[in-house]
Amino acid sequence: MLHIAPAPAFDLILENLPADKSLSHRALIFALFCQKPCFVQNLLMGQDCLSTLNIAKALGLRAHKHALNTLKLTPPKQFLHFNEPSKPLNCRNSGTTMRLFSGLLSSSRGQKNHYVLVGDTSLSKRPMGRVIVPLQAMGAHIHARAQNLAPLSIVSAPLQGTQYISPIASAQVKSAILLATLNAKTPTTFSEPHLSRDHTERGLLVLGAPLKITPKSLHLEPLQKPLESFSWSIPTDPSSAFYFALAVALVPQSAVLLKNVLLNPTRIEAFKILEQMGLHVEFHLHTQEIEPAGTIYVEHRPLKALEIKDNIPFLIDELPALAVAMAVARGISVVKNAQELRVKESDRIATTLSNLAKMGIECQAHEDGFSIKGGCLKSPQEPLESFGDHRIALSFAIALLACGGSLKNTECMAVSFPNFQEILGRIAPIKDIYASENG
Repeated sequence: MLHIAPAPAFDLILENLPADKSLSHRALIFALFCQKPCFVQNLLMGQDCLSTLNIAKALGLRAHKHALNTLKLTPPKQFLHFNEPSKPLNCRNSGTTMRLFSGLLSSSRGQKNHYVLVGDTSLSKRPMGRVIVPLQAMGAHIHARAQNLAPLSIVSAPLQGTQYISPIASAQVKSAILLATLNAKTPTTFSEPHLSRDHTERGLLVLGAPLKITPKSLHLEPLQKPLESFSWSIPTDPSSAFYFALAVALVPQSAVLLKNVLLNPTRIEAFKILEQMGLHVEFHLHTQEIEPAGTIYVEHRPLKALEIKDNIPFLIDELPALAVAMAVARGISVVKNAQELRVKESDRIATTLSNLAKMGIECQAHEDGFSIKGGCLKSPQEPLESFGDHRIALSFAIALLACGGSLKNTECMAVSFPNFQEILGRIAPIKDIYASENG
């Protein structure tokens, strides 16, 4: 359990924040489809990405430390042929890992390998039907427990491409179908009601996949030759950087400069929401490799309430943190169309509001979101709870900077932010109560 003291005003430059999780997953997966070695600098070594790395290695990817903070990724010897592991592939807590590999492993032009994807208790409760249904329509031999829950059993087979209109905007659904198409027999056309995170199609296009992108759809032909090998330095994850923008919003007279942050338009919406609420935010583009990156400067201003109902797929990871910002904003804020929060690592509507209520904030849950009356965050009389969800743990560790207090079950922070406590300690004193008691 962590005890976090109220924070004094701070002015920081942060450049050792975690690399982007979404890009780290995809760099490892893209390397499986190349012919020559790839080099990845700043790969996120959080638990989720390590799950993807371990599964990629089980399929035939070789990973070796090449230089400081750089991995050399050598693809399987035979293009589009993967090893058949002798034991289940453990995705642990990573929904991205399970959903993306569901697509990749379902498709084969010759192999009939059997794969079993398993996860921890939390992941085994999260719905997989959104990827299973379209993959089965392509001919995938993929089976799950009742209600399409993991573990998943997959026998790779020759798949047909599809013309799929997704009922939801989901980067994981899109990515699973695109990865399945790479090794399929015929092309796929994919569309969704709104643009979701576009890292998979950006990466495939830059690496030479036969992909056409229009404003309304994606058209991907199966691979006839390997993807181009790449050397890629992964920028900072904006979802991780956002916690320190939230800290600025909570602590008057504070500012932070966040360096080398991914500036993909589908990933910085939460910063723009804080800007609409009144925070001073500046974006400065510095590089454009496979993805745009640069700095974000944030300076404290008082916040005002707002309603969020659009671009929810761009915000889904940051909504618990935005709820904390809403708790100190003038007026009543409302979030709609965010029912996806119900099926993440926790029911993030329920868990977020539970902690806010402990901090004296008036809030109300709705089926697809919540409403929050802004006020003053108060030190909780009993410890806040992470519910084993890294986004909840990170959001409420930052919330306690406003008033001080304790947060229990914080080990899950390492899923996406291994060095969070080290950086948090630069803002306010923190104490690991159990570690202190045990000497």
